Amino acid sequence: MDKYYVNNTAQFNGDHEVHKQGCYWLGQANSVKDLGYHSSCYSAVREAKKYYTKTNGCATCANACHTS
Repeated sequence: MDKYYVNNTAQFNGDHEVHKQGCYWLGQANSVKDLGYHSSCYSAVREAKKYYTKTNGCATCANACHTS
């Protein structure tokens, strides 16, 4: 299981990106919320949607959940 985080700052398109621990882009985020451990990015994105309705997986570390 991997630890996931959601960026508290939205992208230009309004998405809050979900990142796996160790992702380069996670290190570039100013503020993140810890989503805990998940077996896949799908459950991490579902958890992030509890806080932000518009979420998306990172194209780098959660590509399977990246939609836009």
